[in-house]
Amino acid sequence: MHERALPASPNWYCSRCSDVNRNGVLGFGAKNTVYLVRVTAASAAVIGELSGHTERVSGFAFCQHDGEENVCATSSDDRSVKIWDIEKKAVVAEHTAHQSTITSIHWSPVEKGLVVSGDEKGIVVCFWHGRNDTHSFFPEPRTIFCLACSPHNENHVAVGYKDGMIALIDISKKGDVIHRLRGHDEEIHALVWCPEPKEEDLYSRPEDNTADAANGLAQVGGGYLASGSRDQTVRIWSTARGKGVMTLKLPFLKRRGAGVDPGVKERLWLTVHWPKGRPSQVVSSCFGGELVVWDLTKSGKQKWTLLGSSADGQNHSRIVFNMSSVCVGDRELLISTSMDREIKCWDLASLECCWTLPTLGGFVYSLSFSPVATGCLALGVGDSMIRVWNTLSIHNPYDTKTYWQSIKSKVTALAWHPVKEGSLAFGTDDGKVGIYEVYSNKPPQISSTYHRRTVYSLDWGPPIPPLSFGGSGDKPSYSLYSCGGEGVIFQHDSWKLSEEASNIDKLIRDTNNIKHKLSPHTDLSWKPDGKVLAVGNEDGSIDVYEAPSLKLLCTIQQHHKIINKLRWHHQHSDQPELHCLLASGSSNALVFIHDLRSVIESPSESPVLITEAFRSLSGHTNKITSLAWSPHHDARLVTVCYDGTAQAMFSFTFKQVWDVLKEEPVCNYRGHSGRLLCVQWSPVDPDLVWTGADDFSVQEWAVSKQEHARPPKSRRRVELERKKAPQKKAKKKKKAAGKGGLKTEENESPMGEEEKGGSGVDEVQSDDEGEDEEKENTTVSAITIPAGVSKETTVERCPAEKVQNGGKSFLVIKKEVKEEKKREKPDLSLKKRKPRSMLPLSTSMDHRPKEELQQDCLTLAAVRHAQGESVDCVPGSGEHIQLGLFTDREALCRMFQEEEDSHVEAGHYDSMMYLRLWKGDLIGALRMATEKGELTDHLLSLAPMAGYQVWARTVEAYVKQLCLQEQFLKAASHLVSIHKIYEALILLKAHQFYREAIALAKARLQPDDPALKDLYMSWAAVLEKDGHYTTAAKCYLAADASFDAAKVIAKKGDVMSLKTAANLAKLAGESDLSHSLSLRCAKELMLSQDWLAAQDILRTQDTLLGQRLVLCVSELLTQRLSVTGVVSWNSASSHTWSKPTEEDFLPVVQRVWQSEFGLATGDLDQMKALHQQLRAIENPPATASMPIKQLLTHVAVDVALSVVSQLLGDWGSAVEEVLRAVTRGFEVGHFSLMAEMSQLLLPQGLDSVALCKQRLLQGDERSLVVSQSLEAFVCYQLLYKSWWKHSCGSTVTAHGIECTNGLQTPMENGDTNHETETASQSEAQAAEVVGRSEGFWKVLLSEPHANLQATQRVIKDIQSRVANLVQQHSRHQEPQPSLGTQPQTHSTDLAEEPDSSEGPGDLHNKQSSSPADTETFPVLVAQVGEHQKKLAALPALLKKYPFPDVVECCIVLLYVDKHCGWIPHHLREEATSLLVKYGTTDALHKAWRRFTS
Repeated sequence: MHERALPASPNWYCSRCSDVNRNGVLGFGAKNTVYLVRVTAASAAVIGELSGHTERVSGFAFCQHDGEENVCATSSDDRSVKIWDIEKKAVVAEHTAHQSTITSIHWSPVEKGLVVSGDEKGIVVCFWHGRNDTHSFFPEPRTIFCLACSPHNENHVAVGYKDGMIALIDISKKGDVIHRLRGHDEEIHALVWCPEPKEEDLYSRPEDNTADAANGLAQVGGGYLASGSRDQTVRIWSTARGKGVMTLKLPFLKRRGAGVDPGVKERLWLTVHWPKGRPSQVVSSCFGGELVVWDLTKSGKQKWTLLGSSADGQNHSRIVFNMSSVCVGDRELLISTSMDREIKCWDLASLECCWTLPTLGGFVYSLSFSPVATGCLALGVGDSMIRVWNTLSIHNPYDTKTYWQSIKSKVTALAWHPVKEGSLAFGTDDGKVGIYEVYSNKPPQISSTYHRRTVYSLDWGPPIPPLSFGGSGDKPSYSLYSCGGEGVIFQHDSWKLSEEASNIDKLIRDTNNIKHKLSPHTDLSWKPDGKVLAVGNEDGSIDVYEAPSLKLLCTIQQHHKIINKLRWHHQHSDQPELHCLLASGSSNALVFIHDLRSVIESPSESPVLITEAFRSLSGHTNKITSLAWSPHHDARLVTVCYDGTAQAMFSFTFKQVWDVLKEEPVCNYRGHSGRLLCVQWSPVDPDLVWTGADDFSVQEWAVSKQEHARPPKSRRRVELERKKAPQKKAKKKKKAAGKGGLKTEENESPMGEEEKGGSGVDEVQSDDEGEDEEKENTTVSAITIPAGVSKETTVERCPAEKVQNGGKSFLVIKKEVKEEKKREKPDLSLKKRKPRSMLPLSTSMDHRPKEELQQDCLTLAAVRHAQGESVDCVPGSGEHIQLGLFTDREALCRMFQEEEDSHVEAGHYDSMMYLRLWKGDLIGALRMATEKGELTDHLLSLAPMAGYQVWARTVEAYVKQLCLQEQFLKAASHLVSIHKIYEALILLKAHQFYREAIALAKARLQPDDPALKDLYMSWAAVLEKDGHYTTAAKCYLAADASFDAAKVIAKKGDVMSLKTAANLAKLAGESDLSHSLSLRCAKELMLSQDWLAAQDILRTQDTLLGQRLVLCVSELLTQRLSVTGVVSWNSASSHTWSKPTEEDFLPVVQRVWQSEFGLATGDLDQMKALHQQLRAIENPPATASMPIKQLLTHVAVDVALSVVSQLLGDWGSAVEEVLRAVTRGFEVGHFSLMAEMSQLLLPQGLDSVALCKQRLLQGDERSLVVSQSLEAFVCYQLLYKSWWKHSCGSTVTAHGIECTNGLQTPMENGDTNHETETASQSEAQAAEVVGRSEGFWKVLLSEPHANLQATQRVIKDIQSRVANLVQQHSRHQEPQPSLGTQPQTHSTDLAEEPDSSEGPGDLHNKQSSSPADTETFPVLVAQVGEHQKKLAALPALLKKYPFPDVVECCIVLLYVDKHCGWIPHHLREEATSLLVKYGTTDALHKAWRRFTS
């Protein structure tokens, strides 16, 4: 186990990814692992890990129940939920019920075995792990961001959603939503319940609590709930009332040196925590990483207190994601995790920071102890930061400083200056080399010379030419050397990094007179005395040079794989023989120790080749990544490897070399969960070693405490080795012929080599086991890239704030990253495959046996040197096709011809065409491509070289090919290129590309070209058919068809469309259409009772004055009728002049016309024109199915015509229009409307009628008949008012009067309210006075009208029986006896009453009692003809105007006489006579008997 460790950073953008149990163990998710940390008030220590998830851990929660403190739950992006025992570090239960990414998890504080989780699709899963039971709920179709189980009710769960809504659900009722808490505008980041169940009064606005407190709700159980949202507010909710009780707005804290913009919401995460035992205090995060405590009972604006305000540097520097609290001893501690990659512990009593635990957000690539500042360990990490850890600090065991300025990439190499304190050189993944002065606040110096690839190695050494030239004061004592992935070593002037660095290869070539290409370099190491430089190469060789000229002393050829690390033995050993030991590690899993003492102390004139190692150290099973000599021992070495172990230090002595030659391992460390990348021996403690790995951690461990001596042998590794063994040669061969074997810095390991490397044991890590690093300008995830492929072209960068540690956030989702990896892997495999050869036949001849290839060389030499002699060989054809490439052009043409034939047979027409192009046969290539349909843009671009005609034909052929491929836009563009504009337009139009066709026509044709208008009209027709009226209108306008444009806009029929269409028609000069559309729009507005808008739309049309006046009358009429209850709807808008007054209606109409519409009543010409306009308005007769609003419109037209006729002095027409207005209600059976219109238009009743009669022309028969009808209807409504006054309400209401003329009486029409509401007391008295007058009854008892109505009833009755006969005949049924009955009976009571032999019904019974079987169709037709003659003989004026039902009035008269007795005797006799004579239907006889018996 390790002594100290820096763990991986907690995952970002998770609502609950850390928690602490009662025993003080903190757990947090980092990547796909959970780290366990022992927490005290003084310090923290990593005690273990939980590994089992395959993807990022998205949630973590401890069980807080007694006896279950060691049980915890985790959720992951692998869609699983696991239950762990942290003592055994094992999974005890799990489920995979989620089908989407899990976003939140919580362990129920009440139910011991319940774990609740939610996912991004809105599914909530309850998991009872004790009985392995899961239930899923879907309360809302929204993305869940967080959830929290109630500590007061085991069934209540609060769920926070992405859209800002919070739902309180009951899991015992299948997830039913109890309350929906709305108030937040953006996603909910955290939910936390108050630890106390009662909702005590908090300080808030008075209106929030007054009403509820009065009702006793302040003490109702449920508990408060706190929520933090991205909208920068914390809200406190009452779950009992389902409402918010307090809103806390985050304060903007301007800290020194931290310019945080509160408006940048992308960097805001607002988490909240409610400490136990503090029901009135809530802790929340703030904009820049600050933590504040809110006192909910405190008044005033500032309810918050800042944590860590006593000193700078205590707060987090970036946003905080999670908080949890625990009581350790007598102190209550708060733990927070942040984007700044620090875990902080706070004392909630003092609000001060107790300690800080740094964490790492990337691979640990490099470790380096300072040779000057003892104990200062520098860490190069893949999160683009350098950390300097003072490992010897007494007060703070994790005293760490972070440096990030100007780095912006993974830090892959570090090297402290040998003598200058605080000077630290670094190299990065993007090839940058710089020097940090760690004890100053200045940004680093950056070398102007960049490596093209990753910097893998840095070392300080003596200057060599050209830096070594000059005096001692003009040059630094040490130069900085860097080795990059492209195989180059640069020497940098540490004093002048801005100057260009020198490549040491030039000096090596010049000094050693080397002409051949040097092998790419992979590592370098200066001997501590600065006299010798060792350089490792890609081919596995090691070159040792003597400084400063870099004369080659020897070459070591022992390794067969890339050299990853070189290290010289330290120089302070008591045995000088050890000073010249060089350790080397490569990808073949072996470490070799080379004794170079003889070579260094006694160099020879020529370089020495060493092929045997002094010591060979075996034990690792994968490539060696780093090694370090112990500064405390002689010849003790520690190595690290990709097998995840530190090969526990080899020990040997010089004596053993000479005497025993023992090589044996001392121990093996297995604490890391990933591949080890770097190692350093403690400069202070000889028992301590530091290692860094790709598990994002640095660990300190003791040699003496390790149990193992060798790494474990994995059966899987053995099997993989056995399976992949035959492939090794092929890989090696591919490497040799491939990319030069450069070091692959893109492989996410600083010591990475080609994937084929190894010592016969392949890596067991998957390719996806890359590094996910988050910081500004870092990669989203690590992707394994083959050697030679530029990383800049394959890996995208992403801002740190949007990427979470572990590779997934709510802003950058790891699912997308994984899909991106899956997409990229096939691409990488395709890149590894060689493209198809253009010359496959000749190429295949180069893969024959070596003997045949050598024979080809002899044959070629014979051909080249034949000098006219005949040779039995034809280069470029047959067996010697491959030789066509090495002889003359004729041979090459023969080879091309055979290759072309081969491509045609294989269907590779593109290759064949390119060969023809190479030969210069452009026309032939184009012809072949045209025939095969294989034309391309590239071939088309070459066509002009063959002439215009060839090019034009090729374009036309390509257009046909593109049309077959349905690439019509591209085809049209090519037609344009040869100036065939009309053909391009036809093509686009034929395939419905109207928009593109119009754009092309507008750009290339004349404005008046008919083709352009045709396109507009065609497109408009299509758009109109599809319902896109607005765009169609634009097309019509563009085609100068304004009439059609207005018509198509009006098709939708809504108010806005009609108004737009009317205005458009007016602008276009289409006045008639504009009038029509304006009128339609006004009618729609009138039906919706929007009077103001209706008048506004008509006001724009000067010729619609008549319509405006009708609209005015309709508005006045509606307002008056709304007072009496006839109109029950409300108006959307109305004019002030339409408000009801006590003034008579018709004078009001005239006054409004004059004042509001400027009507000159004395202008007869204007009145005549207005009368003509009103007459032109369609005003059909009323029907029973006509809506009341439409009916009122027709009444308004009648009233307007009446008023204008009066102004013109035409009283005959005026009275006729009044009659029409009054009787429209009668015609549709609306007695209330008839009565109210009579009251409005004839306020004095019969006196008003009499006044009108005086103004009529003498001898005008038509006017006399009209006035008589009008007088009758006035009497008719007065009759009913008198009857209602003296009738028994129950009798009248129950029975009413039977339908006598096809229309309903007031009672049957439902106007029962008229008994008490319609007529006032004075009106009823007036009706009674009128009713006692004999003239009143004389008007109603009109025998000519009774005769007319009786004849009409008989005709209707016979027609009904004819229709029945026809219907029965069509159904082939026998006729049913129905002669004496109506087709429809309105009163079941009357129909069921038995006929009486007494009374005036005998005459009717005799006339209509003939049996049905004697009645035939001819007989009925004859009867209809007879009655039609009678009807025709009656006067025309009598039939033209309506009149109340005379028989009905007779029945009412007899009823009134029976109950009141003041009807004169002769009137009774006259009414009885009319009933006997004209009451010829069963319904009338039954009504007569009912009301008079």
